[in-house]
Amino acid sequence: MKIEILYPELCNLFGDAMNAEYLHRALPEAEIVKTSLKSRPAFAEQDIDFIYMGSMTETAQGLAANALFEFKTRIFEMINDGKIFLVTGNALELFGKRIENEDGSAVDTLGLFDLYAKRQMMRRYSSIYLGTFEKMKIVGFKSQFAHNYSDGGEVPALFETERGAGRKPGQKEEGVRINNFLGTNILGPLLVLNPLFTHYVIDLLGAKKRELPYEKEAMIAYDARLKEFSDPNTGAEY
Repeated sequence: MKIEILYPELCNLFGDAMNAEYLHRALPEAEIVKTSLKSRPAFAEQDIDFIYMGSMTETAQGLAANALFEFKTRIFEMINDGKIFLVTGNALELFGKRIENEDGSAVDTLGLFDLYAKRQMMRRYSSIYLGTFEKMKIVGFKSQFAHNYSDGGEVPALFETERGAGRKPGQKEEGVRINNFLGTNILGPLLVLNPLFTHYVIDLLGAKKRELPYEKEAMIAYDARLKEFSDPNTGAEY
């Protein structure tokens, strides 16, 4: 089993790197490949089971988009073949059509689905997040300068929002789910915060009924956070 972490020297904000670390602790037999910005991705030539990419600065988004563009067709093929991607925070914006800046310029991105991001650099949006995935609840946090919009095409969502913003404030659909491409703007250690969702990811990797590291403690923390985030007296935005 091979897990590739893309550009960890860039994609390391908000504790997102702990998603890959937690997954590796759950699957210690997995081979971890860390691909730097100047390196050719392992997925270009090898059979990779799981690809992870997390949050980065806005400047780093341009660098990462340029580095990935050469492999756009390969990424598209992998998504169609059902390879597992977990993409969190603003890394999700790299897979849409473009990132629009306030001055009218834009960052060209991979264009793999019909969403584009619009930045508002003087208006950071921060909130808790509560949503659903299949029959489970998802908890997390958002802190972002951009929201996602569509030019009219249908893009399957990953989560259904209950509190906080979806792809944009007021929208229920959050993130992108195409086959086993799991993309969300939720940031931080999503897998640590959501042990049920982590079990889903591990099941996709073929390690069914695998106990998670510190699973008992993780479930206690998850239940407490779920209770807090479900309480209408807990403010959603901050």
